[in-house]
Amino acid sequence: MSRVYNFSAGPAVLPEEVLREAAEEMLDYQGTGMSVMEMSHRSKAYKDIIEEAEADLRDLMGIPDDYEVLFLQGGASQQFAMIPMNLMKNKTADYIVTGQWAKKASEEAGKYGRVNIIASSADKTFSYIPDCSDLPVSEDADYVYICENNTIYGTKYKELPNTKGKILVADVSSCFLSEPVDVTKYGVIYGGVQKNIGPAGTVIVIIRRDLITEDVLPGTPTMLKYKTHADAGSLYNTPPAYGIYICGKVFKWLKKQGGLAAMKEKNEKKAKILYDYLDQSRMFRGTVEAKDRSLMNVPFVTGDEDLDAKFVKEAKAAGFENLKGHRTVGGMRASIYNAMPAEGVEALVAFMKKFEEENL
Repeated sequence: MSRVYNFSAGPAVLPEEVLREAAEEMLDYQGTGMSVMEMSHRSKAYKDIIEEAEADLRDLMGIPDDYEVLFLQGGASQQFAMIPMNLMKNKTADYIVTGQWAKKASEEAGKYGRVNIIASSADKTFSYIPDCSDLPVSEDADYVYICENNTIYGTKYKELPNTKGKILVADVSSCFLSEPVDVTKYGVIYGGVQKNIGPAGTVIVIIRRDLITEDVLPGTPTMLKYKTHADAGSLYNTPPAYGIYICGKVFKWLKKQGGLAAMKEKNEKKAKILYDYLDQSRMFRGTVEAKDRSLMNVPFVTGDEDLDAKFVKEAKAAGFENLKGHRTVGGMRASIYNAMPAEGVEALVAFMKKFEEENL
């Protein structure tokens, strides 16, 4: 069977080149006579894998030396608790709620201190990013939290909030490595890798070193202290070893593509193909305010639930997988991450045009 065009929001499409390379090394990684899956995380071979992955990520993102890179487990959802446990010194944090994940993060943080929702786009089903140029940032806030790209709703911050000097914490799960980023603007930037970088099971946390201390909330488990993992080079316990190995291959693939500036250009071209069609279609329409559109996740609807269901069914039969939208938005969603080729988006638009002609 040939490969389908996989528009899943995550776990998501990975570069075919990376998958083939991993397949070739499955039984024997570089003459070790074993798979990375079977390898001790304490071995010299694995130490080289994780150190090279970190070096390539630092190179790709321009991560300064005063930031730590941690490869952890528990997904982005575990960070919802880990962040307040480690950073809530004044027991206060400000959250900007632009979707389900920021909302869940704010609710989790509420278990550890006072959470102020200083902006939200819930009034219009999270279809836009609120103006964050002059927010009522709390004087005693330990940090300001955002989810930078909203997978479900297809919105993306084009400008970071004015945090008025407070630490910015950002969940970048679904836009990780899709464009250049100035790491120094954040105190913590983190994301689950299963959308744009690797297989599910790994989360990458990039955190300013001065924020990693023993001064955490009482009762914080050893495994949930950033210091535990920073001191051990992400090898305090057995890490998600195979996942990190695949991430490392994806970092090399990204460098080969020309780095993050080149990826941004490719991603803008890809997204434009789909958005341009949606803007002139008589059947389909996007659900997001144009100025806040994500390059990674594109939700769209026909306005008729039965027609939406018919489209998803026929698209699947034609080799376009995972186009069903999230239940809170309905309709369809195409996730067009780094590894989705432009041909995939072009083929989808051609299919949509045909469907529109046949069903109008």
